[in-house]
Amino acid sequence: MTIYGIDVSHYNTVHDWTAVHGNNISFVSVKLSESTDYTDPAAGGHVAGARGVGIHAGGYHFARNVNIEAQVEHFAALLRAHDLLRADSLAPMLDMEATSLRGNGNAFVADFVGRLRKQTGIRRVLVYANLDWWHSVLRPDEWADQDTGLWIARYNGNPGNPGWSHPGLLLHQHSSQGVVPGIPAHVDRDATIGNHTLADILIGH
Repeated sequence: MTIYGIDVSHYNTVHDWTAVHGNNISFVSVKLSESTDYTDPAAGGHVAGARGVGIHAGGYHFARNVNIEAQVEHFAALLRAHDLLRADSLAPMLDMEATSLRGNGNAFVADFVGRLRKQTGIRRVLVYANLDWWHSVLRPDEWADQDTGLWIARYNGNPGNPGWSHPGLLLHQHSSQGVVPGIPAHVDRDATIGNHTLADILIGH
């Protein structure tokens, strides 16, 4: 059974999280951080609102081609501050789309994920990129283990069927123009791939 979710940042205003949950939304990835010092101002409200109605919330970090250790420390601190390292949280996600990272993307992901695991004590991490990055830049066979979930953005309007496959692929961002009750403007919509369940995308124990 396909499981549906959204991802949000301060660009997304949510008026009614109960309505969001009622639209069969089970998880949300919330932007927490970017680079070494940016904190998304809407993160706290998004996390609290989603959790308050039973949606599994997780945090994501928008990567920049600057100091990895400082980025991990910043992200990890916000994951702790918002209590997003619980077993029932959506696994933390690394957002790989900054053009300046195309040349060293694979080394960056490997280093970032390793450091994040040491900082937080958790294993499951999600890595997000669009179809072009998965085709032309990222080589997950070099750095993805069984606890690394891949997340692809491809806006084909066919949830769970992105037209690209990998054994580690768990999630498909299938639209950036999603319509969800309780959210007045468009929002990114996501879906699980194949037979994957919530247990595959949550932090777990």
